[in-house]
Amino acid sequence: MENSDINSLIILRNVLTDNVFSQFVKYKYSGKQEDFACFAGSLIAAGSENNFMQYVADKILCDENAVSVTLACGKEPSPYAKKAYLRDVKLILNYAAETETHGYFNIGCPPYPLNENTSDDVLYAKIKRFYKKNGYGKFIKYRAFTYSCGDLLPIENPSAITLGELKDYGYEKAIIEDNILNFVDGLPFCNMLLYGDRGTGKSSTIHAMLNKYCKKGLRIIEINKENMLYLPDIRQKLINNPLKFIIFVDDLSLNENDDKISGLKAALEGSVSGSTANTMIVATSNRRHIIKENFSDRDDSVHRNDSMQEQLSLSDRFGITVLFSSTGKEQYLSIIKQLAEDCGITMDSDELCALAEKWAISKGGRSPRRAKQFVDLALSCQKKNTKIEF
Repeated sequence: MENSDINSLIILRNVLTDNVFSQFVKYKYSGKQEDFACFAGSLIAAGSENNFMQYVADKILCDENAVSVTLACGKEPSPYAKKAYLRDVKLILNYAAETETHGYFNIGCPPYPLNENTSDDVLYAKIKRFYKKNGYGKFIKYRAFTYSCGDLLPIENPSAITLGELKDYGYEKAIIEDNILNFVDGLPFCNMLLYGDRGTGKSSTIHAMLNKYCKKGLRIIEINKENMLYLPDIRQKLINNPLKFIIFVDDLSLNENDDKISGLKAALEGSVSGSTANTMIVATSNRRHIIKENFSDRDDSVHRNDSMQEQLSLSDRFGITVLFSSTGKEQYLSIIKQLAEDCGITMDSDELCALAEKWAISKGGRSPRRAKQFVDLALSCQKKNTKIEF
């Protein structure tokens, strides 16, 4: 196949800009050994030397283009776009398969839905199902994003924490999980406010839920409070996406006259744009009412009553509020023992608990975060065969 053929791509032209594939095209055109070396080196650096065709297929499937976006939204592209897209897919796959490896990489096979040489109708049906289930573009590859400068940016290495690593708080986690299951299953759901003391696992619980249900189409977009005014814009970007998105605002607190209050209120309830079935707002805060109360609020009873109503009108817009209360000594030591057992710490239980309590006192309080920090220290000392000192 001539190099001019691959340059005739219509829908999937972005594939040509990929570093590995562009070097592959250059080698195919020149046939020079130095160009092959550059291509093979970049393929190995990408960790795809065991299956080159899978790398190529990933670039095809994860490309954000007119057809992939249309199919993900549950709509049909025009017959002309469909024909051009299928032609591009087959052209790329055939072009990549017809090459000499010189023993430095494996051609391999493309994954589903590009794994069989079938008719255009069968191939199109499989691709259509793929996009409807997995979304399009970066939403296929990544599960966590941040919002910056009007764009959703992928988080390369999100937290890998699991629910099994979060000890106790079973009642709180059950409420959150039930609501998230409703969300991903297309049932009625509520926006959520998780509040309580620092280090009790509010944010970690949401990250663990994401890791558990990402294969069911759950994604997360983390925004800071400065970007809350852009909530309508974020929702508009996602409105036709088949995946489900938690819009997550961590450690939220606002001042009484903060202009972001109205933006959050509108997003939670009552705006013209309204809520969308594929976005859920989840916020964490150290206080139940989110808005900081100033001493001036207490100057007179009328002002104070108005201020309290303002605070309540915001927090009450969250359909579900979950309190993560601080841990007492008994619960703290229970978490210590569970974490220590998971890690394989062999220290005598009484000695471990005594040191854990000393740790909590020295650090100014008990919490699941303090417990995890202590167990990490104990595990490091056990592996080094040294005493626990702090």
